[in-house]
Amino acid sequence: MARQLRTFQTSIGFYDLAVAAPSMKAALEAWGAGSNLFHQGLASESDDPAVVDATMAKPGVVLKRPVGSRGRFAEHADLPDLSDAKTAPRRKERAKPKAKSSRKTDDKVAREAAQKFEREEKRREAERKREEAARAKERERRNKAVAKAQAELDRAREDHEAEAASIEADRAAVEQRFEDERARWEKQEAKLRAALRKAQQSR
Repeated sequence: MARQLRTFQTSIGFYDLAVAAPSMKAALEAWGAGSNLFHQGLASESDDPAVVDATMAKPGVVLKRPVGSRGRFAEHADLPDLSDAKTAPRRKERAKPKAKSSRKTDDKVAREAAQKFEREEKRREAERKREEAARAKERERRNKAVAKAQAELDRAREDHEAEAASIEADRAAVEQRFEDERARWEKQEAKLRAALRKAQQSR
């Protein structure tokens, strides 16, 4: 059974926001509020006929108008006119619950609005799932790219270490040859110097 909808209103940033939702929690989720605006006195249920009609026509859709204005609520709204802001700063007031109107929403209209809200809720959920799937796909693509780059780095490091080990082995062999040659020369030099000294002494 479709849940009965109510109209809720708040002000966030440059806009007054309104939405038809079954509960305060649903309204906060639709607004993307990070805290309970109702407990803070920054949001309230609205019985303004014009606001109710606008939100019930598009249940679950966040409607807005320039903050502090009395214009109609719509999905898209212009920024507020701040031309008088320098001369007459506007005092920010908390949203106050409006006096309840005697106007009652027709049952059929209420049911249709509730059904529209549920459809909008399903649409938002499907959109969230699509976005999550897209994010998951992007994460998978990024992870594959990272894994490929890491594998290439590992292979390059292995090649470098093998080449470095080969060069080190060659260097060790050259150093050994150098040491062997120096030892051979020292023996030969000693022998030749001895022969030289002997020749000099026999003169």
